[in-house]
Amino acid sequence: MILEDFIAFDANGLYCRYGNFYLDPQQPVEHAIISHAHGDHAVPGNHSIHCTAPTRDFMQLRYGKNAGKNFAIHAWHEYFDVGGVRIKFISAGHMLGSAQIVMEYKGVTYLYTGDYKLQANPTCQPIEWVHADVLITESTFANPQTLHPDPVAEIKKLDDIKTNILLGAYGLGKAQRLIRMINDFVPQKKVLVHFRISPLNAIYEKHGVNLGNYELYSRKLMKVQNEYVYIVPPFTFDSYYKATGVTRLFASGWKNLQVNEKDTLYISDHADWNDVLQTIEHVKPQQLWTLHGDGTHLKKHFAGKLITKSLS
Repeated sequence: MILEDFIAFDANGLYCRYGNFYLDPQQPVEHAIISHAHGDHAVPGNHSIHCTAPTRDFMQLRYGKNAGKNFAIHAWHEYFDVGGVRIKFISAGHMLGSAQIVMEYKGVTYLYTGDYKLQANPTCQPIEWVHADVLITESTFANPQTLHPDPVAEIKKLDDIKTNILLGAYGLGKAQRLIRMINDFVPQKKVLVHFRISPLNAIYEKHGVNLGNYELYSRKLMKVQNEYVYIVPPFTFDSYYKATGVTRLFASGWKNLQVNEKDTLYISDHADWNDVLQTIEHVKPQQLWTLHGDGTHLKKHFAGKLITKSLS
């Protein structure tokens, strides 16, 4: 029997009372299961942390001694027990080390996706599928009006830009994907990276990911020719809003983060409407629980066919 209260939000985040643990807690807790290392999912200060090895490495780089007291590292498909709940990680395809969390309790399987994507990405493991009784899915872009374009066609837009490019991107996950895509699809462009992105690249390379060619940013280099793409984190991108002699782009699935109508770069690391529908088709859940977005469209779409509720 599906437990309707198997997980629910409290003051610290998404809590499983039956196993006494949190999924991606928003405040430090005693027992945390972390899907991936982005800051809105992996906060510092938890006591006991279950995650993948790359997630631990990213957290330790970003948070240092405050990353967490005890890390339990798990390989893909390795079962472990927390409070009587049987758990394993499968790949979410979102970024390096990102995991979906499969939870089995009293004969029922609950699948928490974390953030995930279906698009191909050579800098992380592809998404995996399992059947589950309950699918707990992020619904950031779960709107029929939101369909992500082909990322290869998007990155090839850089071919048409004849100035140097200041490319804003999240430093962890998106930046590494862009470096590899530029090397693969617009190789005449030369990639420069902000100094804060370089240590994150090193962790990717430690885990065997080949990002391709890139250099640490130097102002002198960008004065030599117009084939450079300088990848910077959001705070740097925003501070360079008056930059001259470059074309400013921000890589995101969000329309409001595109900096001008002429030059857009819609590359998202999240599932869009069709991706969520495809995920439901693969998982074949009896119930669909949504969070991190508006599940209204999914509830309407599956009315009378699938029990759907929002946890947000």
